[in-house]
Amino acid sequence: MSFEKKLEELEQIVAALESGKIPLDKAVELYGKGMKLSLDCRKELDEAKMKITVAGENDGTEV
Repeated sequence: MSFEKKLEELEQIVAALESGKIPLDKAVELYGKGMKLSLDCRKELDEAKMKITVAGENDGTEV
């Protein structure tokens, strides 16, 4: 799944949880899924940041 799709799904989960209109068991399930998506997105962002930093170091500029 692409970063953008993960982020979109995470936003939908947050909206559902904030609505307060879902049963507790479903909320717990969505929370777990949201945490996993959040960690996956964070990992991808960290990897992208590292690539940008390395690229900047390789061409002699700072990012």
